[in-house]
Amino acid sequence: MDFEIRYKDAMARIGTFETPHGTVTTPNLMPVVHPGKQTLDVKQFGAEIVITNSYIIYKNEHLKEKALKDGVHSLIDFPGTIETDSGSFQLSVYGDIDINNEEVIKFQEAIGTDIGTSLDIPTAPYVKREEAEEDLKITIERAEEASKVRKKLLLNSVVQGSTYPDLREYCAKEISKYDADIYPIGAVVPLMEMYRYADLVDAVMYSMRGLPENKPRHLMGAGHPMVFALAVAMGCDLFDSAAYILYANKDRFMMPDGTLKLENLIEMPCSCRVCTEHTPDQLRQMPQEQRAKLIAEHNLHISFAEIRRIRQAIVDGELMKLVETRCRSHPFLLDGLRRLQEYTDDMEKLNPSSKKSAFFYTGYESLSRSEVQRHKEKLENITPKNKNLIILPSTSKPYSKHANKEYIKKYTPKIPTFYSKTTNTDYTESDIVIADIPFGIIPLGLDEFYPLAQNESPTNTDENSKKYIQQAINEYSQKYENILIHRKVVGKYDLTDYKLIEEELKLPEAKVTDFDRLKTIADYQFGKGSGDALFGDNPEKIKIEKSKKTGKIRHVYQDDDIIVNMRANDGFLILSDLGAIRLHKHLPSPNLRVVVSEDSEPYALKGKSVFNKFVIDCDEKIRRNDEVLIVNKDDKLLACGKSLLSSYEIKDFNTGQAIKTRKIKKLTG
Repeated sequence: MDFEIRYKDAMARIGTFETPHGTVTTPNLMPVVHPGKQTLDVKQFGAEIVITNSYIIYKNEHLKEKALKDGVHSLIDFPGTIETDSGSFQLSVYGDIDINNEEVIKFQEAIGTDIGTSLDIPTAPYVKREEAEEDLKITIERAEEASKVRKKLLLNSVVQGSTYPDLREYCAKEISKYDADIYPIGAVVPLMEMYRYADLVDAVMYSMRGLPENKPRHLMGAGHPMVFALAVAMGCDLFDSAAYILYANKDRFMMPDGTLKLENLIEMPCSCRVCTEHTPDQLRQMPQEQRAKLIAEHNLHISFAEIRRIRQAIVDGELMKLVETRCRSHPFLLDGLRRLQEYTDDMEKLNPSSKKSAFFYTGYESLSRSEVQRHKEKLENITPKNKNLIILPSTSKPYSKHANKEYIKKYTPKIPTFYSKTTNTDYTESDIVIADIPFGIIPLGLDEFYPLAQNESPTNTDENSKKYIQQAINEYSQKYENILIHRKVVGKYDLTDYKLIEEELKLPEAKVTDFDRLKTIADYQFGKGSGDALFGDNPEKIKIEKSKKTGKIRHVYQDDDIIVNMRANDGFLILSDLGAIRLHKHLPSPNLRVVVSEDSEPYALKGKSVFNKFVIDCDEKIRRNDEVLIVNKDDKLLACGKSLLSSYEIKDFNTGQAIKTRKIKKLTG
């Protein structure tokens, strides 16, 4: 089964895969349809895929006969993709079932299911490790057996391991060897029932470490919309929900931020058909069966609406803002979000380098997002130009257009404004940076670069953010001999090691030249020394064209040859022929490289897109939207382009486009 990614944010992906009964878009919700008693026609809610239980069909002679004769699609009256469970749930409840793994795989294939499931052993949370290991051994053996038994059946292979993260990762790696089509993460329902969302995060994230990037993942039993955003951010693509009817049977309304009881309602909670056409009193007066059906309709409406909201957040690049909003609706969900902070490295590997939307700081948890960590690492690419550093507070953005007016003049005013650890008063040759939440230190030359220019945070700073800024200032200041800090930075972030300077200071204006801006961005984006490699050290040799509308840099030339363009929406430098040639010469392999096979070389030379199956290797630091150099196995430069996936996805995928390629003409430089 081919799985193609269209959009990315965090570890989430909007993707598509084909089954014999249609295309499924992820993330997606699979309503659970009972094969013997359907409550709602889920097609009317936009369901592309549903899940039903093959073991229930197998055990009921009437259902079994009809399914074998007419197929499971006719049985449950659903024309789209159907996934079937194997009876593992019944196994976990009753301890034994009268069907084996091979039989259930063959039965699922016989009734025409699209996606079948091996008979794994669901291991409850917090059991003894020995029990978890024994169950896991059987699950892995059955995954292997199922891969050999199936013919054309698309196959689920379930990750187990109880609440032992290392067993989850081990199981994921082992079952991945048998090339299933979808990888469910099983036995997590008890964790959600106990509100142990931090443990849920551990189970999911360790499973992800062992699973391939080129296959969808299904978080089994996660049917409440309040958990969807968090799970999608961790890389889960599919959910199944029996909760929509189970909650309805108990007069409970599901919402993205929790659950409401009918008995407590004086107003209906949303604008779906049920909520606009009925009042709480009217529902309470109905027979239970009629009422439950209506509440189930509401629950499905809310669940699918949340899936759509999540997809849009992925496209807009603001999924983590949504996750933080959802997780603050319940203290134990917030536990899960805070546990996710321990997996920032995992998240960063798959998070795009540039997005459409601004970075919104919603609380100190935002400091653990991939963008913040990535900025901290890329700051190491910036080499000081002077021995002096001036640190200014935040202003309106872009900082370089406002800092001079608001905070700095050529000479200090009569009222002392700056603090320092030294007695030096001549700062006319200084590097100037801004201290701001959430990114800490922002050199002036980067103030129009994503996401440093595209972020918003509260004016009232929380204690965790103060500590973060203190640490950022202390770490970045190590590069300099003399540090001058504006009083608003000292006061806002409780810096105590600096003394007020009473005498007159000689200061530069808070400005950055276009040439210095280009070199700073190049170093930050591509690596140390890239600015010199691209633009040299003489600004007279460089011609810069700006947008007449915005005044921002658009094109950079040397003589008549373009070196780079600057992307309008995020400030990224886009390599031209000459720029690619110069960076290739400057940066040693494997930096920025995507190595393609010999078969793909002629196409790359013509500027044709590079597909994943032709990539031999690539720099592991490559992220979606990064500029890359396309080379052959001998490191000969063939082309350049924009990566559509991260390095980890490129290496796992055998289908789909990896690089949007630009042809390089024969130039010297």
